[in-house]
Amino acid sequence: MKDLSRAAVLAASLAALVSACSADKPPAEALRAVRTAEVRYDKAQETNRYVGTVQSRHEVNEAFRVGGKVLQRKVDVGQKVREGDVLALLDDTDYRQAEEAARQHHVATAAQARQAESDRKRLGALKLDGSVSVSEDEKAQTGHETASATAEAAARQLELARNRLKYTVLRASRGGVVTAVRVEAGQVVAEGAPIVSIANEGEPEIVADVPEDHLAVFKASRYKAYLQSAPEQAFDVVLRELSPQAATTTRTFRARLKPATPRTMPLGATATLLVERPAGESPAAAIPATALTQDKGKPAVWVVRRSGSELVGTVELQGVSVHGYRNDEVLVSGAPAGAMVVTSGVQKMAPGLRVALPAGAPSAAAKQPAQ
Repeated sequence: MKDLSRAAVLAASLAALVSACSADKPPAEALRAVRTAEVRYDKAQETNRYVGTVQSRHEVNEAFRVGGKVLQRKVDVGQKVREGDVLALLDDTDYRQAEEAARQHHVATAAQARQAESDRKRLGALKLDGSVSVSEDEKAQTGHETASATAEAAARQLELARNRLKYTVLRASRGGVVTAVRVEAGQVVAEGAPIVSIANEGEPEIVADVPEDHLAVFKASRYKAYLQSAPEQAFDVVLRELSPQAATTTRTFRARLKPATPRTMPLGATATLLVERPAGESPAAAIPATALTQDKGKPAVWVVRRSGSELVGTVELQGVSVHGYRNDEVLVSGAPAGAMVVTSGVQKMAPGLRVALPAGAPSAAAKQPAQ
């Protein structure tokens, strides 16, 4: 029994000793895993995106040269027309009556002119033998000139009346596709009011509005574009026209760009204009925007300093300069080339904090900033 008691006391002592040792050495804390991105100073470019539409370079609003009630509309949106095709008709009743009145007036004045010419010739012959006075002859000359001028004016009025009658038929001034129709039969329209819009499909271009603060950069950039229906098919475009004056309401400048090589584009389609220019003389690296934080109110990033070949490192705050932004990236300089920066959870970082790097992180030492 004494031997059993001694064994029990010894076992209890060993257990107490083991527990005391365990309390002195707590288990190792798990490292915080982070996502990283490598700083690369390559040919980074600043890219601005503008939403535009495909429009025809040549588009005309066809209009009646006289006013009246629309009798018939002969075209619809999307219909192709050729030069001279009839687009719409006006009720020409009043214009036909005006043309007839002008014609009758011209007949009357022409008859008066012929009578005045006959009187002038007859009095001119009588003047030779003294049968009429000089004043009577002058009156005959004046009457002839007045009647002739009146007849000439009536002829011009008749021509104008005929033209106005002809203008009640609206014809296409050029070939193309109808992009808009603004009247219906029975509607009364004013002289010169737009009736039908016709665009030339052969010369499409992209129209976008540029903010005032982007104007200087926009002029010195390279341009690409893609259609919303085919975002993977980007193509080069050339600036053809940039408005010299800002729009009154939006304070933007309208830019018109044409494809560098001729191509067909559906009119009215949505297009995205990519405006690219070098980031500047100083190199810049594109990193995820989520990597950017602040140090005393200035932009900074958390750089992971890795030691050895293990996927473990410590983080340090590194000040950077911001050169521009993209959709989800920021262009910076100041961080060492090849450095790994933390891209998520930056608000939970602290100087000297040990973190676990993702598998596949490069093990080479951080490079010096590119010159």
